[in-house]
Amino acid sequence: MTGSLVMWDDRYTAYDFGPGHPMHPSRLDLTYRLARGLGLLDHDDVEVRAVVPATDEQLLTVHDPEFVAAVKEASADPSAATGQFGFGTEDTPAFAGMHEATALAVGATLGACEAVWSGEVRHAVNIAGGLHHAMPGASSGFCVYNDIAVGIRRLQELGAARVLYLDLDAHHGDGVERIFWNDDRVLTVSLHETGRALFPGTGFPGDTGGPQARDSAVNVALPPGTGDEGWLRAFQAVVPQLARAFRPDVVVSQHGCDCHYSDPLAHLSVSVDGMATATRWVRELAEDSTAGGRWVALGGGGYELVGVVPRAWTHVIGVATGRPVDPATPTPQEWRDHVYDVYDREAPELMGDRDGRPISYGDWHQGYHPEDPVDSAIMATRRAVFPGWGLDPYLD
Repeated sequence: MTGSLVMWDDRYTAYDFGPGHPMHPSRLDLTYRLARGLGLLDHDDVEVRAVVPATDEQLLTVHDPEFVAAVKEASADPSAATGQFGFGTEDTPAFAGMHEATALAVGATLGACEAVWSGEVRHAVNIAGGLHHAMPGASSGFCVYNDIAVGIRRLQELGAARVLYLDLDAHHGDGVERIFWNDDRVLTVSLHETGRALFPGTGFPGDTGGPQARDSAVNVALPPGTGDEGWLRAFQAVVPQLARAFRPDVVVSQHGCDCHYSDPLAHLSVSVDGMATATRWVRELAEDSTAGGRWVALGGGGYELVGVVPRAWTHVIGVATGRPVDPATPTPQEWRDHVYDVYDREAPELMGDRDGRPISYGDWHQGYHPEDPVDSAIMATRRAVFPGWGLDPYLD
């Protein structure tokens, strides 16, 4: 396997819930412009590939026929949406072309998964993907169809026996977890703000999978205000150990960046630098595990549209293409000028937030601190799932 793939289509911006909605398509356009401006896409071993929309047959590997039919109906006439299937609500309004726009995002994830599994490329990125809240029979949380689940189903069809799904969004990856709740071939790991404080109100440590897939759902429910140190500590204290035990054939990751301290919809306090660090760790997991480097990286949430999302996902593209961007790198002047001209906003001048300050998260083997809310959350998860994998919750 050589090279990397970035899925892109100008039609991505048709996924638009309308003025004032927090999930504005500008975040996709600005990410692509920033990655292009930094030269990340201008290499012989990086392919930017156009997208083929998912077919109904592909959508139906996950979604109910009645639901797909209802999405199509509302796509043709948004006024017909009643909220019965989760869209047509304030959170997830119906919009003209909704089916086509979401099928495009699903198709991009399918293309990424197929290219990685076939060995055509080692890594693939779809920033328009990561729609992790959609259920088999309902839209939810700004997500119409669940591209992640459709992509994982395709990987299973192609022969993947074990898929590691890692969700770094501030919100619990409930849709993907629900779909694979009773499937021990998929290990879903979600690091998120506790459902006691944030939508969708799920994802607690005791939620560990169905009767045929015990300990296949892993939830790290972090307290509001968790910053770089705690967030990265949680990752290192849970994810590598389970990945080694699970022995995945391929890694699929969701890089929602609403865990950032300036995101308007969540209450975590992670920097762009912290997210870039975690992205490098995900790549290392894929490279160093039985996955043999097979890695599909997707977008997700993130609602600070100018200051955070483009930088966070450009870091994902940089890591996936083998050219990680130093957080001290200046953002291109042309990109900053575009942001000002179109959005009347001052864009960030650097690719990071921390001005070179290191992140100290400590090693779990040095001991945990039960009085610390983050460590308590980590230990709750380790106690819930580690024994089922033959791991000691108290040891590294």
